[in-house]
Amino acid sequence: MFDKFKQAGQLLKMRSEAQKIQKELEKIRQAKERGSMKVVVSGDQKISYIEIDGEEKKELVELINDAMKDVQKEAAKKMLEMGGGLSGLLGKM
Repeated sequence: MFDKFKQAGQLLKMRSEAQKIQKELEKIRQAKERGSMKVVVSGDQKISYIEIDGEEKKELVELINDAMKDVQKEAAKKMLEMGGGLSGLLGKM
């Protein structure tokens, strides 16, 4: 019974650490410019700004981020499916 409490505590600690890391990643910004184009990407791999010919492209930012979210969900699903077959390679954890 105490093991379950200990595991729950560890899980909460891990979740808290993951949230802290996520917030730190969101603060990272990388901007690139080429010709009349500019893009800004955050450390959590989201596009925060696109400018083409001096005009901000909010709809394009939203569209790309939506597509990225969908593909990340699909990739995570595939990884979970494959994870079952990989457990023997990792040994007992």
